[in-house]
Amino acid sequence: MTGSAARSVSHNAARTQTNNGIDKKRLMPPKRKPSLLLPSRGDEAVAAICDVVRRIPKGWVATYGQIAAMAGLPRRARLVGHVLQHLEATSDVPWHRVVNAKGEVSYALSRNGSDAVQQRLLEKEGIEFDDRNRFDVERFRWRD
Repeated sequence: MTGSAARSVSHNAARTQTNNGIDKKRLMPPKRKPSLLLPSRGDEAVAAICDVVRRIPKGWVATYGQIAAMAGLPRRARLVGHVLQHLEATSDVPWHRVVNAKGEVSYALSRNGSDAVQQRLLEKEGIEFDDRNRFDVERFRWRD
C-alpha cells in the first residue's frame, strides 16, 4: 500500500464509529463521483431528448438507448424513459415511437395504461406486432 492509501485507510478507520457493534460506515452507501456526461442543466437534457424524438417519422421507432445517444447523452436510456413518461398530455412529442431494444412496448404499472395506448398508436402507424406483442425492431428502426 502506498503512503497516501495507507493514510486514507487509517483516517477512515479512525472516523468509523460503532453503535451496538454495528459499523455505521458500512451502512452508508458508497459516494459516487458525478458523471462527466451529465448536462449542466436538466432542461437542456429534456430539450435534447424531445428534439430527437420529434424527428422520428410516422411508422418508425427508435430505442431508448438510441435516443439517448442521439441526444448527446450516451448510456442514459433510463433518463429518456423518465422524460417521456413525464411529458404533458398535450405535448407534441411522439413518445409512443420510442420502444425498448427487444422490440416491445415497455409495460409498467407506473404508466397507468399508456403502454396499451402506445401499442395501439404504433399499430395505427403500420407497426406490425406478433402474437407475443413484439415487432421486428430492426425492420421498423428509424435511422437518422
